[in-house]
Amino acid sequence: MRKKCWGLRRLLGWMLALGLGLCLGALAPALQSSIAAPIFCQVVDGHSVCVLSLQRSAKNFWEYRAAVSVDGVVRPVEVYDCRDRLRQRADGTTVPFSKDIAGAIVCRLYKR
Repeated sequence: MRKKCWGLRRLLGWMLALGLGLCLGALAPALQSSIAAPIFCQVVDGHSVCVLSLQRSAKNFWEYRAAVSVDGVVRPVEVYDCRDRLRQRADGTTVPFSKDIAGAIVCRLYKR
């Protein structure tokens, strides 16, 4: 029978894989922070509104899922209904756009 032993090539391969894994693990926070970079920012009535992510609904073309920050406060992803001018929060409650600056900006972005 032949003995199984670790060859030099196999050992170097494992060391390289481990080194790359550690390097990528150290870079993960930097990659995540670049993902949260805003798509679009605008100052309206003295408020800074930034759209962080924006996705159009495939089923209802007037609905958009967006993550928005207003004056640096990041809101979770919410559904914006541009036809009825409503915003559905993450907890399921529905709020009209009446005083929501972010809703008007989200709906304006896809009309361009």
